[in-house]
Amino acid sequence: MAAKAVARARIITCRPKHLPQDKLIHAARRAVEINPMNHAPVERLASLIPGFAPTHMHLAVLIAKYWGPAGVHLSVGFLDNPPMALRKKILLHMNAWNKTANVKFSLSNTSPDVRIARIANDPVNDGYWSYVGTQIREIDADQPTMNLEAFSMSTPDSEYHRVVRHETGHTLGFEHEHMRRELVKLIDVQKAIAFYRDDQGWSPAEVREQVLTPIEDRSLRGTLHADPNSIMCYEIEGSITKNGKPIIGGLDIDKSDYDFAAKLYPKKLRGTNDTPAKEKPVAKRKAAAKKKPAAKKKPAAKKRPILRRKTAKK
Repeated sequence: MAAKAVARARIITCRPKHLPQDKLIHAARRAVEINPMNHAPVERLASLIPGFAPTHMHLAVLIAKYWGPAGVHLSVGFLDNPPMALRKKILLHMNAWNKTANVKFSLSNTSPDVRIARIANDPVNDGYWSYVGTQIREIDADQPTMNLEAFSMSTPDSEYHRVVRHETGHTLGFEHEHMRRELVKLIDVQKAIAFYRDDQGWSPAEVREQVLTPIEDRSLRGTLHADPNSIMCYEIEGSITKNGKPIIGGLDIDKSDYDFAAKLYPKKLRGTNDTPAKEKPVAKRKAAAKKKPAAKKKPAAKKRPILRRKTAKK
């Protein structure tokens, strides 16, 4: 029993929330409005799949949920009025992504973008979860977009690193890394179903959804290869992998995570602060031209006096 409790503590039982089907199409349209790069790769799919004729619902599922390259600046509120010290600590770990990326979360009591709850003992809403990326715009203003079950000031710091930063990754639009095809193929299906049934109480359908269904490569924007140490990756026990070796999983944001966040949400956009000095942006050139004092007019040349020859008096 003690061993099982240890195993349970090591696993982040995060379940990213999914929108109901009747909201998917609207959410997809909004995602593309927020960031045009989110659009589904229709042309690519048409070239790969003969007779490809997607429905609106199919495209809605394929559309990404990233915020735009201008960065992510979101306000954060708490639905259960926790102590200010706890709010600031959670916010501190959310802003850990700011190390390399243009990401900023700020406390707010007025219509916050990210709404955090600490729901426990509710089979539907307890645990650790977050809606992904731009989907938080579809959630009613009085409902949470993230849940951090029972988090308090006595929660170990390691959980803040592992859970809060993981859920914040979902808010930034990042999917689960362990659902990359490259990692999913390492898992033994029947062993996984038995393990998560005993350890987490999941049904076979939940195991397939949470662990065994890979994110389609064509709809994923990420690093070239899966990162088993990513903060977005579950720990997968060696007892359920085909080769007996565990997938370590992430305990904190690693270098690969930071690098990817920096590429997706760069702190400096090309053509602004990082423009070479020899080639200033057009706006700066125009501003400089306005500030440049007008050239002084040269004074008119003085007329030389006409010299008259003096004549002697008679």
